[in-house]
Amino acid sequence: MEGKSSLEPLEEETKMNAEPERKFGVVVVGVGRAGSVRMRDLRNPHASSAFLNLIGFVSRRELKCIDDVQQISLEDALSSQEVEVAYICSESTSHEDYIRQFLNAGKHILVEYPMALSRAAAQDLWDLAEQKGKVLHEEHVELLMEEFAFLKKEVVGKELLKGTLLFTAGPLEEERFGFPAFSGISRLTWLVSLFGELSVVSATLEERKEDQYMKMTVCLETENKRSFACPEYELLIYSPLTWIEEKGPGLKRNRHLSFHFKSGSLENMPNVGVNKNIFLKDQNIFVQKLLGQVSEKELIAEKKRILHCLWLAEEIQKYCC
Repeated sequence: MEGKSSLEPLEEETKMNAEPERKFGVVVVGVGRAGSVRMRDLRNPHASSAFLNLIGFVSRRELKCIDDVQQISLEDALSSQEVEVAYICSESTSHEDYIRQFLNAGKHILVEYPMALSRAAAQDLWDLAEQKGKVLHEEHVELLMEEFAFLKKEVVGKELLKGTLLFTAGPLEEERFGFPAFSGISRLTWLVSLFGELSVVSATLEERKEDQYMKMTVCLETENKRSFACPEYELLIYSPLTWIEEKGPGLKRNRHLSFHFKSGSLENMPNVGVNKNIFLKDQNIFVQKLLGQVSEKELIAEKKRILHCLWLAEEIQKYCC
């Protein structure tokens, strides 16, 4: 189950090297870290940026202008015929509402993960995008990281016995970014993309709100079917996976992993290089979708993976609440 177009980055660039017949007008909603990086990539000369024209940005703060890019109101962004694309880079709890407004206004969407805080809402948004004939793209830059590429090569063809993925970071406001299973959905996406569809066995949440500390521990199972000589007999093999999100003051942003296979073990992530231009690589994929260069098969597989991860996040929340 792949999380991106099967095209390699070089091929992605090559397919977009021709002079664009038109440019899509873009507005960036939210100018925090991700939004600022998106604006930088839109302004710099890249193969995919040649198809895009940054019109302005939307922010609740009164900023007026950032590097000669003008602030515009949400109402103007929605009504403008010049704006054809919205990059939604706001806090997670606002994504669904922004997507719905921009789709109803006839705009294409690139949105930071998670696109919604429930599977049903995401499905409804995709249905609306299809009805409007617009692209709805949820970014997953974690699948474009060097670390993930390394893991993908290490895992392929190996039988997992058990594994653990621990993510640590500073505090995160649930009111803005959703329940930890949603704010941490990129780790869940890694596990699903590496090991296939999963099921939730158990989940617990330890919280000390006065200390801004939380620890979520999730036990997951992989499911692999192995057929034997007798075609009507199948053995289901379940492998335990543990996913831990731990956040609090003083905790450094880091991933710790331990995967044990029948053929050996992988303990912690080696230094595999710097993650370069992952937001730009994601933009390349988005532009390919705008240009109709991503196959229906790839789009269906991506949607299936995203909906499965949202369903898992919902199940985890139910166990913890």
